[in-house]
Amino acid sequence: MSEGVEWAAHCCLLLSWIGEDGPVPATRLAAGFDLPAPYLNKQLQALVRAGIATSTPGPRGGFRLARPLEQITMMDIVTAIEGPEPAFQCTEIRQRGMFAGSPESNFRAPCAISTAMRKGEMAWRRTLAKQTLADVNAAATGGLPDLPEQIRAWYART
Repeated sequence: MSEGVEWAAHCCLLLSWIGEDGPVPATRLAAGFDLPAPYLNKQLQALVRAGIATSTPGPRGGFRLARPLEQITMMDIVTAIEGPEPAFQCTEIRQRGMFAGSPESNFRAPCAISTAMRKGEMAWRRTLAKQTLADVNAAATGGLPDLPEQIRAWYART
């Protein structure tokens, strides 16, 4: 999974904390992570395409969340950034090399490695689909209830 998923999830929380007064430019969000704005903008545009965020063009433009945190799952973010394709792609390497030319009947059953990987992937996908950004927000602010205010203050100074 790419680093973009992490940046996108963090940006969603930031947008919920600092975006109440209007759209937040990618350059402002990027400053908080010391990232190049064009890199972060790619992640933000993916969130827009997925319906997680909205984008407003122009000098006063930027990004906002399109839905409340309770309606955005971690799996929504992963899919927005990584796409819907499975993380593991079985290429049937068991049919190459020493087993090349083996009878087709040897390969009728699904590959045990592919089966194990798909089972694991389905488990983490289900877990992420159940976890909303509201859950993540509660965990992030549970021990630091002033965190959103600290974030807003930092962005107000920049």
